[in-house]
Amino acid sequence: MKHNKVGSVMATDVVRASYGTPFKEVARLLAHHRISGLPVVDEDEKVIGVISETDLMARQAEMPDPYAPKRRFRAVALTHSGRRRAAKAAARTAGQLMTEPPVTVRAEDTIVEAARTMAQRRVERLPVVDEEDWLVGIVTRRDLLQVFLRPDTEIRDEVVEEVLVRSLLLPPQSVDVSVVEGVVSLAGHMERKSETEIAISMTKQIDGVVAVVDDLTYRLDDSHAQPAEQALHGVADDWLRKL
Repeated sequence: MKHNKVGSVMATDVVRASYGTPFKEVARLLAHHRISGLPVVDEDEKVIGVISETDLMARQAEMPDPYAPKRRFRAVALTHSGRRRAAKAAARTAGQLMTEPPVTVRAEDTIVEAARTMAQRRVERLPVVDEEDWLVGIVTRRDLLQVFLRPDTEIRDEVVEEVLVRSLLLPPQSVDVSVVEGVVSLAGHMERKSETEIAISMTKQIDGVVAVVDDLTYRLDDSHAQPAEQALHGVADDWLRKL
């Protein structure tokens, strides 16, 4: 079973800034290209940070209000986040404004892995780098959502060929597979409970699958059997061990 790779959906014509790019030029780049963020690279085209609209807004938010009443100065101990906000407020270049270290991905990473990274790190875009950390592309949330545009017929064909036939070595008609708006329904009678678990788990991993409806039944409950008693075969062995 193959997952779509980041390289298949990333943009290769990347708008980027260097460490010394002036603040206003960064703002112009974002506005001109209608993008919400960009990577910052060094002289070797290696990614050293990322700037988003949030960073620019943070700088503006920390600027003093000329119409606010003046307050007496009082020294306060800044927290780490407070020091970062203060530094961004005084930023004049991309290098001073950027968030570092950058969160990046490789072109060979799967779309699922990239989406998981975005969710965990709470970012909206990921610079794509090669083995030398050179910038080769960029991927956004919108790019990753393309995987859910796969036709239902294409998803069904992959479930039948990769899960049932190739992995479980079952006849393609042994399980009724239907897909509606990315929701896969599996119905039928299988020999062992472990096979139903493998079928459900593998189907969930297929690109474009929104959810899986389990209407599978089984003849033998082998969930408590010893490994030597389980008649597993093919790549299904590895899947069962992961369950």
